[in-house]
Amino acid sequence: MLLMDRLHSRLEVLQQRLRERILVLDGALGTSIQSLDLNATDFGGAVYEGCNEYLVITRPDLIRGLHEGFLKAGADLIETNTFGATSIVLAEFGLADQAHEINRRAATMARETADRFSTDEWPRFVIGAMGPTTKSISVTGGVTFEALVDSYYEQALGLLEGGVDVLLLETVQDMLNAKAGLLAIDRAQKHLGVEAGVAVQGTIETMGTLLAGQDIESFYVSLAHRDLLWIGLNCATGPDFMTDHLRTLAEISRFAVACVPNAGLPDEDGHYHETPSGLAAKVERFIGEGWLNLVGGCCGTGPEHIRMLAETARHHRPRIAAPAPRSVVSGLETLVLDDQTRPIIVG
Repeated sequence: MLLMDRLHSRLEVLQQRLRERILVLDGALGTSIQSLDLNATDFGGAVYEGCNEYLVITRPDLIRGLHEGFLKAGADLIETNTFGATSIVLAEFGLADQAHEINRRAATMARETADRFSTDEWPRFVIGAMGPTTKSISVTGGVTFEALVDSYYEQALGLLEGGVDVLLLETVQDMLNAKAGLLAIDRAQKHLGVEAGVAVQGTIETMGTLLAGQDIESFYVSLAHRDLLWIGLNCATGPDFMTDHLRTLAEISRFAVACVPNAGLPDEDGHYHETPSGLAAKVERFIGEGWLNLVGGCCGTGPEHIRMLAETARHHRPRIAAPAPRSVVSGLETLVLDDQTRPIIVG
């Protein structure tokens, strides 16, 4: 079967599953890798130490094992080990020229692992993880929009060729970066003649906005014209401070909504202390309110967190989108276009 046909078939199944139940994403690969206490040899030499993405080349057995752990715990979807696998990030390790191959290998490995666990009754899916890079057009500078598009395009090509079902722009901190990623995804899909699912997850800081300044409503409005599989929040503050943002997103989103928090806020040593049962109880409040379609774990979460989330999700129905029709535009904030705001002067 051609890549296009296989992808279309799996995407239809995934869309159907999203309508039927709350789906469970995996936990954090980054902090899981850190817990393995690896040395320079594992990374292929001291110059590559700390480049988690390169482990798909040097220690694929370790990454495969982490995927298996989350699938055994009950994850419906697993993410590729490619959060920082754009050439922009890999250049810091002298690996920019291997970006395409790293992404392709990571996707192939995740695909093979998910397929081994899949059954007709319980299909498993693969998410191509596309992080925010280490550059932000609006915040740090040091990168152009065109350079980001090119870097994301190379990543998206490798992930699609490796067989992912969904391309996920996650931990979005700057909408301009996200727009570059979405344009790159469109180009990669057109080049390959395929149509994968596309999703976006932002990260809200303690001040209540993305790092670049957008609040959650503006974040959604900036993406509402897209045909996204889901939109959501991940990382940042953990579940405690997500409440108001998720309530807003659930009210206005025409897409499925995901909640993928850290295991609480890290301490001064970078340790996360939210227990699996504690995290599941907090997320269950959101599920009980009818706000969520997908749940999962970000930094500090392991298989046991996912096991508890999966058990919790099993007892609840997914959110049903029912946003009120309205005309809105957004920059850092949202402007509703209605009789109360007339006249609107654009200049």
